[in-house]
Amino acid sequence: MKTIRDSVLPQPGKAVGIETMGMTMRFGAFTALDDVSISIPAGSFHALLGENGAGKSTLVKCIMGFYNASGGSLSVDGREVVIDSPKAAADYGLGMVYQHFTLVSSLTGAENLVISRREVPGVINWAKERTDLASFMERMPFRIPLDRPVRELAAGEKQKLEIVKQLYLGRSFLVLDEPTSVLTPAEADEMLGLVRDLTERKELTVLMISHKFHEVMKFADAVSILRRGKLVGGGKVGELSTAEMAAKMIGDVKLAQLDSRLPVANAARPVLKVEHLKAPDRTGLKTIEIDGLTVCAGEIVGIAGISGNGQKELTEILVGQRPSETGRVVVNGEVYGATRQEARTNNVRFIPEEPLQNACAPKMTVSENLAFRMFDLKMDGRKSIWLSRRQMKSWATTLISDFKVKTASTASPIAALSGGNVQRAVLARELTGKVDLLIVSNPCFGLDFSAVAEIRARIVRARNSGAAVLLLSEDLDELMELSDRIHVMSGGRLVYETPARGADIGIIGAHMAGHH
Repeated sequence: MKTIRDSVLPQPGKAVGIETMGMTMRFGAFTALDDVSISIPAGSFHALLGENGAGKSTLVKCIMGFYNASGGSLSVDGREVVIDSPKAAADYGLGMVYQHFTLVSSLTGAENLVISRREVPGVINWAKERTDLASFMERMPFRIPLDRPVRELAAGEKQKLEIVKQLYLGRSFLVLDEPTSVLTPAEADEMLGLVRDLTERKELTVLMISHKFHEVMKFADAVSILRRGKLVGGGKVGELSTAEMAAKMIGDVKLAQLDSRLPVANAARPVLKVEHLKAPDRTGLKTIEIDGLTVCAGEIVGIAGISGNGQKELTEILVGQRPSETGRVVVNGEVYGATRQEARTNNVRFIPEEPLQNACAPKMTVSENLAFRMFDLKMDGRKSIWLSRRQMKSWATTLISDFKVKTASTASPIAALSGGNVQRAVLARELTGKVDLLIVSNPCFGLDFSAVAEIRARIVRARNSGAAVLLLSEDLDELMELSDRIHVMSGGRLVYETPARGADIGIIGAHMAGHH
């Protein structure tokens, strides 16, 4: 293959376009990327869609030089190039902003920028650097306080700083990997709007990996859709509906429909009450204070908030993983201490974030994990002294069938299952039988489109069957879709409440950001 390695760095402030031609990546006998050809013109904003395992990350890693592709080629601004390392990608002006921050939190924004350069002098002339940075920031659309430690910046400011860092390093093509997962709606719109402005001025080209259709429709020019390693569709955003995009992503899989929403009865009985609750947060420096939280039978109450505002601590208190200093939790009219017996008596179930770590014993079998709630009971509900492996296997087989859990065997360790199937297994265990109270935390985080649809439908079905559901989620779209009422949690407190129907996302976002 003839290649041209251009020794001249791209011009700062001038977008570059890329094109993959027949890009293929094999890992042994497995083909993760199969003959993918995508063209992203200079100055465009391109979205990359696909379920988990569709090949998005593999494609990006081939472009960025983390992987050496098994076949195909890559062109930058019309010239075929070989990018065999992230350093080579940087030479051609290609950069990446990751889903999770890569900044040094103890350093200021200015220090993070300066140390990110490939060559940094042993003794830094800060007077000159600050002058140069001030001049550079005048050309940037972002306003960020560079003199403050990164740990003091809001999530939106950190994400902007990550992008500014790439522009400071001379990148003119950026991969954005789920760039808004830690931002409020207002922060996400502002950040993506400013990035879009840079593409329209032809100073930047963007390839964004996203699961959020509304962001794709609002900011992207064009979209490419991958499924099982192949390019299965794409085109200009205005010519595709979200339903068409979803159908391309999942193929012939029939999506679970959200059950029709029954109205919450006016006389619905309160199942969960949280009163005058106080507890230290994870750092021990702040206090979580929750009062007046009520969830009624047949209702989903959503808790919105940016990560780190006390949602995790509240969840841990409710399920008995963290003690409170004062106050009480009441379930079905009785003070609730979250013991196993109390949970069983009151039909309280819990679906945590990261279920493999917090709801499973990873090395134990699927059958054993599915039996955690009933292994010590006989078929008639009385206490059992002996384990019945046959009963556990029969129970597991039924649940696996009912909840479509994909596993090689009931005897497989549960850690061998994919994330979506671990979540399905936990749902099967927690939603089978009578449920009075269901506590759910970020149930769809990191899962693909079809798994998300299935899990959300199951949660709504539990609600329609009379369960009281407390849904803590950092995905505002999810809360708006599922909840009857929404509380916003900020600084360890509930600061705003609204019915979900007709709720103003701008007001919710402002409270999430602490503007209340």
